[in-house]
Amino acid sequence: MLRLTVSPEEYLMINDNIKIVFLGGSKNNLRIMVDAPREVSIVRSAAIENSVSDPEERARLPKFYAVPETPKKYRKPKGK
Repeated sequence: MLRLTVSPEEYLMINDNIKIVFLGGSKNNLRIMVDAPREVSIVRSAAIENSVSDPEERARLPKFYAVPETPKKYRKPKGK
């Protein structure tokens, strides 16, 4: 998994045909734009989770959570 810090209007390229543009956001929300060919399926995690009715199958779905606080070793020193 790749974790990045990006600025608004920066983008990621996946192969030669998928572009993810970061449009900005607020503390709890992020807006992105995905430019991909029609044959590429793009589905929100909530839609996938809601389509699975079996609790055992739902438990096997991947979960990704935001880290509430950055570990100290990754923080920049204040005032420098």
